[in-house]
Amino acid sequence: MVRKESRQKVRVKKHNRVRNRFSGTAERPRLSVFRSNNHMYAQIIDDTVGNTLVSASTLEKDVKSELEKTNNVDAAAYLGTVIAKRAIEKGIKTVVFDRGGFIYQGKIAALADAAREAGLEF
Repeated sequence: MVRKESRQKVRVKKHNRVRNRFSGTAERPRLSVFRSNNHMYAQIIDDTVGNTLVSASTLEKDVKSELEKTNNVDAAAYLGTVIAKRAIEKGIKTVVFDRGGFIYQGKIAALADAAREAGLEF
C-alpha cells in the first residue's frame, strides 16, 4: 500500500528547498508569504540579523475592514499593495520573493503581482 505524505509536509519540504537557495540581506530582504485557510500573511525579513522589517496580514483591522473575505484572490492582491506601500515607506525597494513552498498561482501570484505594481522590485 502506497502512503502519501500530507500536503503540509510536502509544502514544508518545498519551502526548505527554496530557503536553501536564497536568504534576505539588509540590501535585499526576503518577502515571505504564508496563507492559511482563512487568512494571508506577508512579511519582509532581513535574515542576516533575523529581524522582521515590515509585516501585514488580513487579520489587521484596517486591512480586514477593506475586504469582503480574507481568503480569496482579491484579499491577496490588496495585501500585496499594503505590504509594498509599507516597505517603500521604510525605504525598501527590492526584495527576494519567498512563496513559502506554495505553488505560484492564484493567491500567491496575485499578491506578488500587486506588490510589483505598487512599486516593489523582484
